[in-house]
Amino acid sequence: LAELVAAAALAYPSLLPSERQIADDRKRRQADKEGYEIDQGIFLRAVLGSPAAGRHLLDTMLLPTPRALELLPAFRRTGEVRTRSVLLERRGEAAHLTMRRDDCLNAEDVEQVDDMETAVDLALLDPRVRVGVVRGGEMTHPRYRGKRVFSAGINLKSLHAGGISLVGFLLRREVGYLHKLVRGVRTDGECGERREGAWHARTVEKPWIGAVDTFAIGGGMQLLLVLDHVVAAADAYFTLPAAREGIVPGAGNFRLGRHTGPRVSRQIILQGRRLWASEPDARLVADEVVEPEEMDAAIARGVERLSAPAVVANRRMLNLAEEPPEEFRRYIAEFALQQALRLYDQDVIAKVGRFAGEAGAGTAAAAGAETRPRDE
Repeated sequence: LAELVAAAALAYPSLLPSERQIADDRKRRQADKEGYEIDQGIFLRAVLGSPAAGRHLLDTMLLPTPRALELLPAFRRTGEVRTRSVLLERRGEAAHLTMRRDDCLNAEDVEQVDDMETAVDLALLDPRVRVGVVRGGEMTHPRYRGKRVFSAGINLKSLHAGGISLVGFLLRREVGYLHKLVRGVRTDGECGERREGAWHARTVEKPWIGAVDTFAIGGGMQLLLVLDHVVAAADAYFTLPAAREGIVPGAGNFRLGRHTGPRVSRQIILQGRRLWASEPDARLVADEVVEPEEMDAAIARGVERLSAPAVVANRRMLNLAEEPPEEFRRYIAEFALQQALRLYDQDVIAKVGRFAGEAGAGTAAAAGAETRPRDE
């Protein structure tokens, strides 16, 4: 994505902002930016909307990142990689990806998206890994100190400061690591070995488990929609506060209705309904709801079940039936423009500024959670 818009800007400077213009704009608060990213959104809607170019771009985004290829030998040897945002550990046949931004309740920014994609690539490329597990680590936030938290969603404080970009965060997240969780990582034999029987598939796919402690807000809930098995603690909740924040919840609009049906998805996305794990409707998002102290055992059971030899072939067929690639391409093409427009709307700028003020050193999503009563 980044290489494409940079090359297009050089070839057609009247259509797209230069890398220098984007870099200068990135130094400004969201409220003070020129809005160059809207031009990128218009351009990417056209590219992704083209059956030929869009399909090629999405396929290319399934390639492993250079950073992951660099770290792969060490991960295969030691079974562990630590970045600022993520700890990836191979335990037996499972790769445990722990989100550990304890300073901001795992609210995602550009750095965390990069770390997540790196970890997903490594888990998929390691032949000793059969199942991936995504969970939040323990927090240092005053209210949640010592507790595990899954994710507070997008870091709206970072958005207010101008640090959330259309190409480097919002689109890369959707067609990068989230897309790889669904479709797998493309190898093309450049990872040092060619898999036996690789003629039948250009990607390496594996099943994924999500383990939700405390809450999965916004992007955290979006992440659950691409996983194969979700375990939630009985005191956890899920929410997609898109209308409250003023932005589009990624591909959540594309995927949520498939899980919950259209009525519940509209309640969650348009009206901000919060689903508590103890509610019957929460079982449309989570496969298992267990007491917090039983989470480890539930995860272990899930790993054992999803390690069966036929799981990968069947999840591939399920994903083709439930999320056809062409339908995803058409959705993400329109998302590129609509999200670009929302980023610069005055209601969004006002809301993220207010949320960032409430959050202080934390995150906007967390500030919202802090100020709402638990029985809302």
